[in-house]
Amino acid sequence: MDKISIIGAGKISIIGAGAWGTALAQVLTAAGNAVTLYMREPDLARTLNTRHENSVYLSGIPLNPAIAATADIAAAVDGADMVLLATPTQFARAAMASLKPHLPQGAALVNCAKGIEIKTGKLLSEAAAETLPDHPYAVLSGPTFAHEVARGLPAAVTFATTAPAQQAERWAQMLSGKTFRPYLSSDVVGAEIAGAVKNVIAIACGIVEGKQLGLNARAAVMTRGIAEIKRLGLKHGADAETFLGLSGLGDLALTCNAMASRNFSLGFALGEGKKLADILARRSSVAEGVTTAQAIAVNAGAMGVEMPICAAVDRILHHAADIDQVIAGLMGRDLKAENI
Repeated sequence: MDKISIIGAGKISIIGAGAWGTALAQVLTAAGNAVTLYMREPDLARTLNTRHENSVYLSGIPLNPAIAATADIAAAVDGADMVLLATPTQFARAAMASLKPHLPQGAALVNCAKGIEIKTGKLLSEAAAETLPDHPYAVLSGPTFAHEVARGLPAAVTFATTAPAQQAERWAQMLSGKTFRPYLSSDVVGAEIAGAVKNVIAIACGIVEGKQLGLNARAAVMTRGIAEIKRLGLKHGADAETFLGLSGLGDLALTCNAMASRNFSLGFALGEGKKLADILARRSSVAEGVTTAQAIAVNAGAMGVEMPICAAVDRILHHAADIDQVIAGLMGRDLKAENI
């Protein structure tokens, strides 16, 4: 699936009008698609349609007037070729259930979230198989800050699906634009695991930065973090090469090195000594790594996979563990071969 034929634009619906959903609406409209953006609040939908701005999540970025916003979920997906799910992970299953009566037959469901269900420890591909088993499924993931994508700065992503090659190529063409380039993959599970776990590793890197532990320490956390991602992914049957691609190493490198990352900046604040509750109270956006750390504990525990950095972040976030003691514990673990 290397060569993408030019097939043309389509009708795309985006469920979730946070920063990422709005940025996707912007770039996919620019690519020539007819894009409808679903927003829960009718007032916000009217404001976006008249002022062409998402003042809550992408303030100051003018949006393409061709983007159509609506608070009617049935209208949002009417006639859609592709439905992009851009809600936070913990609300995704409920969103799928709401979509079920309205999705056109054959419409592709594309997961754009990066997390694991906290109640079940399941990937969203598993949730989709249970909730919308009759619809083809794909994952859009990679190193993307919403504000850069919305401004038209270049970005490349992984588009993973097990759909037949001709369908996959058509969907990839719909997503492709002058500044937005998808690369095809068939490793749905690998793309989802990489996208979810990197958020937890980004929190760990933020803690390192907030405590001023140095670049050596951050590099070590990133490297051992991708080892944890790979370990869990292989246990789920993923392809090892996925973790060296855009949805793996690419996304990890971006998220672990910039204050624009919600997860890195949250970790930074923790490292400076701030309390999690206070950090979250000041934010309108979701840092997926907070809940994903708990979900990984469930998922990795069930799979028998050791993930010490993710477990350490979970203890700091959800079990009131002292950061200095956690770091000392990680450094004092028994020595082992690097490739284990």
